Order: sequence, then structure tokens, then C-alpha cells
Amino acid sequence: MTSKPELKEAHHTNGVVVPIVVGPVDCLSSPDREQLVESLEYLGPEGEGMEVVVLESRANAKGVREEDALLENGSQSTESDDTSTDRGPEPASPLKETSFSIGLQVLFPFLLAGFGTVAAGMVLDIVQHWDVFKHVTEVFILVPALLGLKGNLEMTLASRLSTAANIGQMDTPKELWRMITGNMALIQVQATVVGFLASIAAVIFGWIPDGHFNVGHAILLCASSVATAFIASLVLGMIMIGVIIGSRKMGINPDNVATPIAASLGDLITLALLSGISWGLYIELQSKVYVNPLVCAFFIALLPLWIIIAKRNPATREVLYSGWEPVIIAMAISSVGGLILDKTVSDPNFAGMAVFTPVINGVGGNLVAVQASRISTYLHMSGMPGESSEAAPRKCPSPCSTFFSSDVNSRSSRVLFLLVVPGHLVFLYTISSMQGGHTTLTLIFILFYMTAALLQVVILLYIADWMVHWMWGRGLDPDNFSIPYLTALGDLLGTGLLALSFHVLWLIGDRDTDVGD
Repeated sequence: MTSKPELKEAHHTNGVVVPIVVGPVDCLSSPDREQLVESLEYLGPEGEGMEVVVLESRANAKGVREEDALLENGSQSTESDDTSTDRGPEPASPLKETSFSIGLQVLFPFLLAGFGTVAAGMVLDIVQHWDVFKHVTEVFILVPALLGLKGNLEMTLASRLSTAANIGQMDTPKELWRMITGNMALIQVQATVVGFLASIAAVIFGWIPDGHFNVGHAILLCASSVATAFIASLVLGMIMIGVIIGSRKMGINPDNVATPIAASLGDLITLALLSGISWGLYIELQSKVYVNPLVCAFFIALLPLWIIIAKRNPATREVLYSGWEPVIIAMAISSVGGLILDKTVSDPNFAGMAVFTPVINGVGGNLVAVQASRISTYLHMSGMPGESSEAAPRKCPSPCSTFFSSDVNSRSSRVLFLLVVPGHLVFLYTISSMQGGHTTLTLIFILFYMTAALLQVVILLYIADWMVHWMWGRGLDPDNFSIPYLTALGDLLGTGLLALSFHVLWLIGDRDTDVGD
């Protein structure tokens, strides 16, 4: 047999695994011989003397031969932040953040997301007077459910990709491409099904109070909802991938940036698409009845293709089978908020609900999605869902541990809470400057509005701390399961508390409204 060197591992006393080459030194090529750091005589089992060569584990990757594949992971680069081959229990650098750095990274996307929700509220304030919203009233019922569901899908995608980027699953081009194709196919499946379910919910909630059913309107709702969900998912998914890749290259934690942008753009783009598509299909319904069924059938027929692509990716295969429960339950929760909005938006005593509801719901959902994504990333760095680890010590935290402890997640919850009042003041001023909502902002209205917003965010942050750890302990990935519940609860709490504030203000006579067309 040839005397080809054999690559083995030697365990030092400090726990570091050092690759060694067992065999004659002459078999090594000159680049390998240059990496030699120490040698000693080794007595083989048959008494034959063999020379052990210990190679440096951080050798330059360019000098590593194919036979030395075990060295490859340790020699990718000596210029990265931490290229040690052994991963200790210490969290990765993205979580080593001060309150100032967290606030600085969250502030810009938070404001951008808030202005996106303001724009969505202004759009809703305008389109509520369109003919399609007046004659096909179910479209109005569809709006909050579809916005909530689309927001859930996009923020879940952003959280999933942020976690994958932070734990190193998107570092190589092959891993990046696999993650992109799998997740894009997955959200197309989810968006199509979610759009169809949202249209069914709108038809049911529209049929119950009136007692009559219009087939043409039902098909219009189905076609509008499915087409809107599909196109918005495609556009927002590509934007999210670009944001996360860009954040990593700029040294910004994607958890702080991706979810707020996903939420704000999701609301604005989805509402604009829904309004435009439903208006166009409503016009076609009057002259070409077959257009709406064809549009609905076309997008549903693409489902098998997206399912096949998503099943090929192990990272998305599990979500494809098990990720439906939170989406469907979240739809039911959001629909309750939609009923509240439907009952109040046309009441003159609740003037302004149409423009303020997307803002308070969007801000609360953005902040809790950031916190849930951060906690999930922190847990992923310590193990896998279901594994007992020191990172998930409690199942039912106390409010003090959620907001006043010294760990990084409690610090981020305080930062996010402190953003509520200044953020909403900026958004309210923007709405007032654009003369949206047909209402005058008074001091007592701002006080009641801020109270509702603060109460909403406090409840959501506490529930997020409990829910993410609870799901982790049950072996569920919080990136896929927690955000739909949390954002749906944000919609319900925001709409309910805002309606309650409007009702109290009306009772005490502080509602100075100027209802327009």
C-alpha cells in the first residue's frame, strides 16, 4: 500500500480538536509542510514508528488539498469576526447590543413602517368611498382580514430569514439560493390559500347580517383576494430578501429592520393592490362575467408548482405541513377586529377610525414582531426548538422580568416601548397635516389615543415573551408560529381599544368631527 498520509483528529486538553496527519512527513506537499507546527514520534500498534504532524487549524484555504477536507471549515478566512471552528455557548455578535444601538437600528425602519401604515390609512380613507366598496360591501370586510393575514405571512418570512441569516444558514451562495427559492415558493402557497380563505370569511361575514348571497360578488371577492395575495407576496418577498442580505452586509441585525419594513410595505402594497384589482374586476364583472372565474382559477392552478418547490427544501417542508394552524387561527382573530371596524367605520360618531386603525394596528404589530423575532433568534443560537437550554428558563415570565431585567431581550422590550409615544406623535401630526380622517386632533383625544397605544404594546410585548418561550419548549419554531398570533392579537387589541377610546370621547362630548365625502 502507498504511504499516503491519513488525516485524523487529536483532542487537546483545552477541548480544541486539532487535525493531525499520520504518516511520513515526505508525503506532504510543500504548502502543507509549511503549515507544520509541531511533530513527534508515534509508536503504531505493531511497533512501527510513525511520525505525527499537527497542522494548524486556521491554515489558508487556498493551500488546502482535497484530502484535507476536514481542515476546510477552519480555514475559510482569517479576516472574519470569529472564525473559530468550535462554537461555544456564548451568543453571536448580533445580540451583543446596547440599548442605544438597538434603538438606533430600530428607529429608522420603525418610522418608515409607521409612515407606511399612515399611507395605508390614507388609502383606506379614500377608497372607502369607491363604488366597489359601496356596492360590494364584502370587500370592506375583506380588508382587515387580508391585510392581517398578508402581514403575518410577510413578517413570518422576514423573521425566518433573519434567524437563518444570523445563525449562518445564508452565508454561502448555495445556501442563499436554496433558502430564497424554498421560502418564495412557500409564501406563494400560503398567500394563495390565505387569500382564498379570507374571501370565504368575507362572504360569510357579509352574508350573516344581510341574509342574501350573490354568486358574482363571491367570485369577485375570491379573484381579487387571491390575485392580491399572490402579487403582493411576490413583490414583498423579493424586497425582504434584499433587505436582509443588505442588512447583513452593512453589519445591521436583520431582526431590527426586516419585520417592520415587511409589515409596513405589506399593508400599503396589499391595500393598494386590493383596491385597484377589485375596482378593475368590478368593472369587468358588468360586461365580461367570465374574467373573474378565470383569474381565480389561474392562480389556484399554480399551487401544485409552488408546493413541489417548497417540498424540496428541508427548511420549508416542515412549515408547508405544519404552518397552517397559526395562519388560520390568526385569520379568525383578525376577522373579529374586522367586524369591529366594519361596525364603526361608517358611524359619524367614529369618524377617523378608517385612517387611525391601520396606524395603531401596524405600529403595535411592528414592535411585537421585532421583539418576537429577536427572542427567537436568541433561542436558536442556543439550540433547537424543544431542547432544554439556559436561554429558555421560564414558561410564564413576570412583568418585571419581561421589562426590567438586565438581559438583552428585556432591554429591547424597554426600547421598543419607549418608541411608542414619540412615534405615534409623529404619525398623528402627519395625518393631521394631510387632513386625513375628517377629525380634529385635541389634547384629550391624543391622551386617550396614546393610552390605548401604550396599553396595546405593553400587553403584546408581555404575551410575546411568554408565547415565544412556551412554543420553544413545545418544540415549535417561534419564527413560524408566534408572529401570526401576535400580529392578529395586535389588530384585535388595537381596533378594540381605539373603538373604545372613540366611544368614551363621544360620551364626554370631545369628538369635533368634520365628516367629508
